[in-house]
Amino acid sequence: MAQLHAIRRRPHVDDGHLAQPNALIRQLLARRGVTSEDESLALANLLSPHTMLGLSEAAAIVTEAIVQQKRILIVGDFDADGATSTAVCMLALKRMGANNVDFLIPNRFDYGYGLSPELVTLAHQQHAQLLITVDNGISSISGVAAARALGIDVVVTDHHLPGDALPQANAIVNPNQHGCPFASKALAGCGVAFYLMSAIRAKLKQSGWFTMQQPMPNLAELLDIVALGTVADLVSLDSNNRILVKAGLARVRSGRCRPGILELLTLGKRRPQATVASDFAFAVAPRLNAAGRLDEMALGVELLLCDDAHQAKRMAAQLDLLNQERRALEQDMQQDALAHLHSLQFGDDNLPWGLALYDDSWHQGVIGILASRLKERYHRPVIAFADGDEHTIKGSARSIPGLHMRDLLELINSRHPGMLIKFGGHAMAAGLTIAKHDLAQFQQAYLTGIQDNIDESILTGEILSDGELSAADITLANAQAIRECGPWGQAFPEPVFDGEFYIVSQRIVGERHLKLVLRSHCGQLDVDGIAFNIDVEHWPDARVSQVRVVYRLDVNEFRGHQSVQMMVQQLEKL
Repeated sequence: MAQLHAIRRRPHVDDGHLAQPNALIRQLLARRGVTSEDESLALANLLSPHTMLGLSEAAAIVTEAIVQQKRILIVGDFDADGATSTAVCMLALKRMGANNVDFLIPNRFDYGYGLSPELVTLAHQQHAQLLITVDNGISSISGVAAARALGIDVVVTDHHLPGDALPQANAIVNPNQHGCPFASKALAGCGVAFYLMSAIRAKLKQSGWFTMQQPMPNLAELLDIVALGTVADLVSLDSNNRILVKAGLARVRSGRCRPGILELLTLGKRRPQATVASDFAFAVAPRLNAAGRLDEMALGVELLLCDDAHQAKRMAAQLDLLNQERRALEQDMQQDALAHLHSLQFGDDNLPWGLALYDDSWHQGVIGILASRLKERYHRPVIAFADGDEHTIKGSARSIPGLHMRDLLELINSRHPGMLIKFGGHAMAAGLTIAKHDLAQFQQAYLTGIQDNIDESILTGEILSDGELSAADITLANAQAIRECGPWGQAFPEPVFDGEFYIVSQRIVGERHLKLVLRSHCGQLDVDGIAFNIDVEHWPDARVSQVRVVYRLDVNEFRGHQSVQMMVQQLEKL
């Protein structure tokens, strides 16, 4: 578990505008900005594609390529959003009659991120006539130029923040590009890809393309993939993304999902018929991402494309083995990082405002997870670097609320032209490449940039709590109601509560997890709780009889029996 954070309770707000009959749920939704207009997450309420800049032009280009049976290559990214974006396009285009379509995902170790000139050479060797980038491309200025010089058309679909210059593609679809009036700026790459496929289908339908021999596909059948990519990429779950994720989860629960997703859920010991967004985040996405971190993301894409259950089972098992390897690497790297900080005599009370760490033994595919773990532990913006090539190092950055990481890198780039060889990303996550000999200078520029842009107060981590629940509210019915009101996720956080309890029992399970039985102060309730990845040097502690707990309500299912359970987020000895 992470270090202790201050607890701040959300204020009570007016919830009279909501029709929700459960008073607790009504208040939780109102605190998260739900209005009567967006309370319904029906698929019919999905934002119209007509306001998305560049979408019509992109759809026209791809439609023509389908009709003329041009050679189309989907150029994806090596993370879960890139894999799901690629799978959405592959499945949709084939179902719409594109018989000459394939995908190409760069190996992060050989080609790096995005549509590089080197990757274009590979695409040209595969006789590509049209490239569609998904979850990348907005910063691929040289790659797009190389493709156009070879006579290859390029449609860029992306959701990352654009720089000052845009690639000279035939069309660009990105809700975050300047001048795009599309209301949701939080679409993941797979969401943008889904919108493009929908627009292509509309143009083909209008032209009379679909027949008895070539029926019009139901693209809603791909929403389980879209939901997975949206959750995995940690984009904000605004109402539009919640509609996409809810529809995708409904397909999983009803047994209508891709065989590969089903197999990954099973390996993660999740029940498909009760799948929630956090199951995608913690059971499916890490296994899918493991392919791109340690090997080739083509394996992840092939799993999503696979229709055969036996073949999907075999590929999912391969991903599970890669994920186990990733976890072992991550654990070793985290110990290295903690030892390094200790050698610099940094502790929890004297950390610099930001951490930028490098070790020549660290694995390039795992530094993003390492940065996330250190950010969670210390509540500091973190960049973890690993070797790129002989002369460069590649960094993966994770930020904290109040510091926009990509804007910070832009600032450093303007102050030190040429230091950042390449960079891009979002507010909370980014990637960069620098020369190895520039590390010390970059570390200083990074700290200076942070100090110039934030107030020290944001370095104190806090937990937003929905307050204390009475014993009468800690029920299975409320846990089920909270689950049903999802999906919960980024910018629409699952309800968290806090309160003081007596410890009835405590024991370690599964090496690092603390199993608890907690009793309410009034003595009217005993409830099970579990705290994952506890500090085993401090727990269990027989001397402690009373604790302050920050927790989520969850439904525990065991041998067909359901009970309420606390998922402990923070445990403080009293």
